[in-house]
Amino acid sequence: MEERLTEIFEKANEKFINDDLELLLSNVSERTLCGALMLHLNILVQNSEFADYKVDVEYNRNKNGKVKTSLKTIRGPQDIVVKINCDLIVHSRGNNIYQDNLIAIEMKKSNRKQEQKESDRYRLIALTKESYDDIWSFDGKTFPEHVCRYALGIYYEVNYKAQLINIEYYNKGYKFAEKEISFKSGGHTCTNFSQDQLWAQT
Repeated sequence: MEERLTEIFEKANEKFINDDLELLLSNVSERTLCGALMLHLNILVQNSEFADYKVDVEYNRNKNGKVKTSLKTIRGPQDIVVKINCDLIVHSRGNNIYQDNLIAIEMKKSNRKQEQKESDRYRLIALTKESYDDIWSFDGKTFPEHVCRYALGIYYEVNYKAQLINIEYYNKGYKFAEKEISFKSGGHTCTNFSQDQLWAQT
């Protein structure tokens, strides 16, 4: 499934870069970028086999969880419950018990503090794990107490000065791919990193 979702995201991102290049060249806020990307992603999702899913910006409601709670949470370090508010998600809003969550995207400007970037990466690792605590397992009947089982996590970092976008892909709690895209005016180029290169970085 992650391959198909990656394909949909990359088509949406290409459309976003081509149609909204002026936003990337204008150093606008992350929220503005997410809003523009959401529009392109929503069109592709609605015209795919995932048409029943919704694309939301900064959505933090949790519906039909095992424990009644109004906020989406993950289990953080030392078992601390952490509230989450992803920049952009594709999900069923609690209406699909078998696969509620499809895509989680965290977007950051490259000049943000490193600890903020690492926090986003940790969140994507947690969100894409099969179990929020490595013990709970999906039974086909109830949602987990804390959010997990996203099919695809995406870390999206924009470097306005270098006019580059770095994208990291996560699945089952691991980063499995990474690419760098140049969005210089007049066109964009893409560099993919091999799996061997990713392993060498860890």
